[in-house]
Amino acid sequence: MDIFPVSLKLQQQLCLIVGGGHIARRKAVLLARAGAVIDVLAPDIDHDLLDIVGQSKGQYFASSFDQHQLTLRGYRLVIAATDDPAVNRAVFDACEAENVLVNSVDDPPHCRFMVPAIIDRSPLVVSIATNGASPVLSRQLRTQLEAAIPQGMGRLAEFSGKWRPTVKEKIISPDERRIFWEELYAGPLKEQVFNDNLAEADRLIQQALTEWHTPSGEVYLVGAGPGDPELLTLKALRLMQQADVIIYDRLVSQPILDLCRRDAEKIYVGKARSSHSVPQDGINALLVHYAAQGKRVCRLKGGDPFIFGRGGEEIQELFAAGITFQVVPGITAASGCSAYAGIPLTHRDYAQSVRFLTGHLKEGSPELPWHELVYENQTLVLYMGLVGLETICEQLIAHGQRSSMPVALVSKGTTPEQKVVVGTLADIASKVSEHQIQAPTLTIIGEVVSLREQLQWQ
Repeated sequence: MDIFPVSLKLQQQLCLIVGGGHIARRKAVLLARAGAVIDVLAPDIDHDLLDIVGQSKGQYFASSFDQHQLTLRGYRLVIAATDDPAVNRAVFDACEAENVLVNSVDDPPHCRFMVPAIIDRSPLVVSIATNGASPVLSRQLRTQLEAAIPQGMGRLAEFSGKWRPTVKEKIISPDERRIFWEELYAGPLKEQVFNDNLAEADRLIQQALTEWHTPSGEVYLVGAGPGDPELLTLKALRLMQQADVIIYDRLVSQPILDLCRRDAEKIYVGKARSSHSVPQDGINALLVHYAAQGKRVCRLKGGDPFIFGRGGEEIQELFAAGITFQVVPGITAASGCSAYAGIPLTHRDYAQSVRFLTGHLKEGSPELPWHELVYENQTLVLYMGLVGLETICEQLIAHGQRSSMPVALVSKGTTPEQKVVVGTLADIASKVSEHQIQAPTLTIIGEVVSLREQLQWQ
């Protein structure tokens, strides 16, 4: 994060604009809407800008910039809005010396704060900033959000503010208050406020407070998909945003983790071969422990919870403990990685079935039904098969599969670090070290792999 977004309260605060033209006027309009007292320092001034200064109870100083003016008047913030880069730079240097917040219009290196694109639904205000990299993009996003955020959101924020002290007095726990408001906004109250039916809205919130009781805990078993955050389901994102505790494994990418509620407690329980951060029994116990405290717990798993994710074991434990739970399917690695690699798992001409397998070794060898796997028109997808890849290839060949059968390794599929290596059963194992293939890697075996060269799009 290159900039830290804040919301400044500028009511009756003295602010300075250096410059008297149309750019300065645009900035003055925003400051005036925020209730600031505006001074302008410029040899000449736009007539409309002068009116804004007078209405704000500020002053116009008809002179060039003088850094002593900063100390004399004690400004909260300063905007340099001249067409002279040297003057704007001088304003910036003077403000830096006095520790005064300063913005130089269209000059990011000489800004201590940025003026964002603003969506005003006061008291709800949404701002969009790109650290000066693309103001046009900020404005386009603002246009899209303007259409998506109803005008009534401001009234809803004002209504909520009126009731906030009462809710705080009734519901002591901050976590419980958050749940109360989330449930309230999900009900009919929002529409009543939007339609100015405030008496009915008051009745609904009073009823909700009267009927409120401490919520019981719940666990969300959420599939995070193979890595690309845009492959999350809408339900997964919603539950990730409202969970109090996030318990996640090593296959959950950082961009996906960043989409979780920022103030949620995050607990890493990642497991790799021969290195379990938290054993499965410990993970089960954590889910029960936090849910029993009334927390909303998101068990965030890479891929899909029910495909080699041990999700079934976890909800068995929750069921035994009487914990309410929800399961949100995710895009499993086989589907996501194959699609991003340009390899269809089934194809009318090459494969009429697909089989998902785990390549985990047990006592040095995968326990797989080899005779059932040797079938020409079938695609095999192996999860966690990188370590045992050489043995798997040898066994398939030994049980009758042709050594020239195409094989693809998809490492870190659907992420920017995705790497795909193609070979055959005879030579694919030798390519692992050659191409520095690392886990997580999915192995796809079948004639469909030959279509990658034609169909790859990533």
